[in-house]
Amino acid sequence: MTSEPPPERAVEPDPSGAGIDAAALYDLLNPWDPDRYPGDRFYAGLLAGAGSVLDVGCGTGAMLHRLRADGHRGRLVGLDPDTDALARARRRTDVEWVEGTAADARWDGEFDLAVMTGHAFQFLVADEEIRASLAAVRAALRPGGRFAFETRHPQARAWQEWNPANAADITGVDGRPLRVWHEVDSVAGGAVAFHGTTATPDGRVLRVDRAVLRFLELPALNSLLAEAGYEIEAQYGDWECGPVGAGSREIVTVARRPAGSA
Repeated sequence: MTSEPPPERAVEPDPSGAGIDAAALYDLLNPWDPDRYPGDRFYAGLLAGAGSVLDVGCGTGAMLHRLRADGHRGRLVGLDPDTDALARARRRTDVEWVEGTAADARWDGEFDLAVMTGHAFQFLVADEEIRASLAAVRAALRPGGRFAFETRHPQARAWQEWNPANAADITGVDGRPLRVWHEVDSVAGGAVAFHGTTATPDGRVLRVDRAVLRFLELPALNSLLAEAGYEIEAQYGDWECGPVGAGSREIVTVARRPAGSA
């Protein structure tokens, strides 16, 4: 596997996908397992205490599937714009699945906790998109409700590790061996454009996916949160709840809609 989980949920599939199921491939590369992965364990702790949960950018729904299977009895809602991913998520029918982006959310004070896991927050690229998304998620929270998400700290320059030398060799859902890697196309203004390649072990390309991620500096992120009316409850530089510092690879944020706020 790569030294860090590859950039998640690449979009714009190449027509030459050769039967590769992108949603199933995502699940293979990014399994939800709090017993193995510190990031999943961090979120599992928050989820367990929340009576109602909105998973923004839920993808294939693996987190909510596991949460329900583990006995969560409250309201669980997954929101995602990817129809193929949602089709896979809908295999479980005791969770609400809604097609749309974060900015499309139209709930009003209905959730104790909203989350964006798997670095999904970084797919919000333009400031206007971030502002609209933060506002919609805040509106969906009950007063006092929390919004938890993470973004890679730009100082770690994680994109430098996205290259064929860090390819992941996996077995596809159909049993055939696959090799997956990522390459950077451009870095400008805090936005990193990249493409992911799925190929046979001998290098025959089966699928190419492209996406752009935003790497926000901490002051800019906190300014946008304050502008949207959040209080920052906590920020960590790693999944063990260490402080954000010079060596941090992550900015893990727990923000709150203030109690008594409109």
